[in-house]
Amino acid sequence: MNEPHHNIVCFPLTPDRWEDLVRLFGPRGAYGGCWCMYWRLKRTEWSRQCGKENKRALQSLVDAGNVPGMIAYADGKPVGWCSVAPREQFVSLERSRKYKRIDPKRVWAIVCFYVAQSHRRTGVTVALIRAACEYVRSRGGRIVEGYPVHPQGKIRDVSAYMGTKSAFVRAGFIEAARIDDQRAVMRMYLDDEETMFSEMSD
Repeated sequence: MNEPHHNIVCFPLTPDRWEDLVRLFGPRGAYGGCWCMYWRLKRTEWSRQCGKENKRALQSLVDAGNVPGMIAYADGKPVGWCSVAPREQFVSLERSRKYKRIDPKRVWAIVCFYVAQSHRRTGVTVALIRAACEYVRSRGGRIVEGYPVHPQGKIRDVSAYMGTKSAFVRAGFIEAARIDDQRAVMRMYLDDEETMFSEMSD
């Protein structure tokens, strides 16, 4: 197991950091040419443009001034990524029966993580979640959601691309709903009064 890393800093992905993300994702675009476009596109679109076209689509978002997520650094090197945006920007998530909305509230969603193999299990994911929440707060958001896996045993890293429940708990999230026996909807209420109310209701 890698040692915990305490010198992690995270920033919104802006055009000046694009090449850092390219270096982090490598030639496979993180996972199989995804370039973190899996939830942003309809499944047919995502499959059709897997690889270079997905990369181009993500870069276009960044170049247009959108912030599709947070990038983490350790000792000046890019080591992790998470995707965060208003939920309605994730087309496939909105169309999903499994991940259907649990209420009509406006939420931001954290849907994807990628951490360099050398820095997995060192606290990068938790740092990214916390940084994403601070970014959402700065943009006026009030609720942040994640849909992590809660494995009963050991799983492959790629199977935890939406994060693990334990990481979200360490970042201060609470379980808002159960999706199935291995996955939950986790929420952070950035309004303290609403957080207290939710915790009392559980």
